[in-house]
Amino acid sequence: MKLVKKVSSLSTLTIKELQSETEILQAFPVMKQLRGHLDEQEYLKLTAEAREKDQYRMYALYDQEELVAVTGFKPMITLYYGRFVWVCDLVTDETKRSADGEALLTYIHEWARDNDYANIALSSGLQRHDAHRFYENKMDYDRVSYVFKKNLF
Repeated sequence: MKLVKKVSSLSTLTIKELQSETEILQAFPVMKQLRGHLDEQEYLKLTAEAREKDQYRMYALYDQEELVAVTGFKPMITLYYGRFVWVCDLVTDETKRSADGEALLTYIHEWARDNDYANIALSSGLQRHDAHRFYENKMDYDRVSYVFKKNLF
């Protein structure tokens, strides 16, 4: 696992890209808090396929050596948003919630700018009112659409 960024010189927080199956598996307990429908095997299978076929990237925020938050995102191009980054997953360990999500989301903003992606987009469950306040009030995101889903199986 390579160190990507130390959050600040006074902080014990670091952000690292998760690349190996072992690193990705270590993030499962935190990711499970957001994606409770997944077991470890399905999580590993979907992560591997998304990384292989969809440029999905995972990063974790560590406080000293403890993984406290994880994100997954992918660069995309559509006619609506142009070149943008879709944040697929962003979760902070429920016992550690504070500025950790902000650090990871800020890192995604920097990654997008550094790689010439002009926008960031994400969806958030209708019931996640605290998350909506975080995105809109703390991170200055605009609410621009609804996401619709239809299950086929």
